[in-house]
Amino acid sequence: MAEEQPQQPQQASPQNQPSFSIEKVYLKDLSLEIPHAPAIFTERNAPQVEIQMHTQATAVGDGLYESVLTTTVTAKIQEKVVFLVEAAQAGVFQIRNVPQQDLEPILHVTCPNILLPFTREAIASLVTRAGFPPVVLSPLNFEALYMKQREQAAAQAQAAAPASAEPKPTTH
Repeated sequence: MAEEQPQQPQQASPQNQPSFSIEKVYLKDLSLEIPHAPAIFTERNAPQVEIQMHTQATAVGDGLYESVLTTTVTAKIQEKVVFLVEAAQAGVFQIRNVPQQDLEPILHVTCPNILLPFTREAIASLVTRAGFPPVVLSPLNFEALYMKQREQAAAQAQAAAPASAEPKPTTH
C-alpha cells in the first residue's frame, strides 16, 4: 500500500502574484480663469466655493492603466464667477494578475486616493499664485463615491430595462 503524502499548498509563482505599482504621476491638464479680473480683486465678500470631482480610467497597455482625477473648483460671489480652476491629475499604474472584478475598484478608488494629494497641491498653489487665498481640498471617500456611481448606473440600467423588455409584436 502506497503512502499518501500530504499535498503542499500550491504557491503561486511570483509571475502570477497580483501586483500594483505607480509608474508615473503627472499633471495632465491645469487651467485657471479669472473672468472679472482685475475688478474682482476689489470685492470684499467671501466667495462661495463649489468643488466637483470625477474619475476616469483607461487601459494604455498590457497591465498598464491611466487613472485621471479631474477636479473643478468654481468660486462665485452671488452669480459672478471669481475664479474657475480645473485640474486633471493623472497617473499610470501597473496592475497585473488582479481579477477583473477587482480591477475597477482599484482604478476608481485606490488610484484616485493616490492622486488626490497631488491635485490638492496643484490647486492650492495655482489659486494662491492667482492672488486668492488657497483652496484646500478635504479628504474624499472615493469608495463611497464609487459605490454611489455604481448604484446610479444600476438604477439607470433598471429604468431603461422595462422599455427594452417589452415584447415586440410578431406577425405571422
